[in-house]
Amino acid sequence: MTTAEGDNARSSSSDVWNLPNILTMLRIALVPFFVWFLLADDGRHGLWRWAAVLAFAVAIYTDKLDGDIARSRGLVTNFGKIADPIADKLLIGSALVLLSVLGELPWWITIVILVREWGITALRFVVIRYGVMPASRGGKLKTVVQTIAIFLFILPLKSFAPWLGDVAFWVMIVALAITVWTGVEYVVQALRLRAAGRRA
Repeated sequence: MTTAEGDNARSSSSDVWNLPNILTMLRIALVPFFVWFLLADDGRHGLWRWAAVLAFAVAIYTDKLDGDIARSRGLVTNFGKIADPIADKLLIGSALVLLSVLGELPWWITIVILVREWGITALRFVVIRYGVMPASRGGKLKTVVQTIAIFLFILPLKSFAPWLGDVAFWVMIVALAITVWTGVEYVVQALRLRAAGRRA
């Protein structure tokens, strides 16, 4: 290995093992615990449900924290640009599927959102040789609204506040609309990135 190759390898390693990326990995590691807690509760809205709420809240906080740290310290990396959306999709996707399994969310909403999410993730990998597609403002808004909707769904307070279910449903409908719209935007962005890459 040449000196230049060794420097590049060390640089690549340090790019991955920085605090924002470690927080992203932590968020991925929290997903199985969130799934386990929600399944253990089995729709009873007891202590396990609160444990699922806590795991979800911590995971979402790491999402905000890693982004803030990456931007403030100049630690935005290509690994982070790819891993961060994947971590979000694992958390959001597992929550949607479990809510549908528990009969609390219509399956058609889950299917539409998951098809869009994983379709765009696959599209990122298809065009990665032309460049990395970072999350857009619309994409970030979509994640925020999805997160709020899921948080409202998993809160075990519906026996005290029955109206919370209706609020959660309509927030999810708004999230669905933003999800579909931003999906179209990403497809357009990918086509432009591919065209620019071919011209170059």
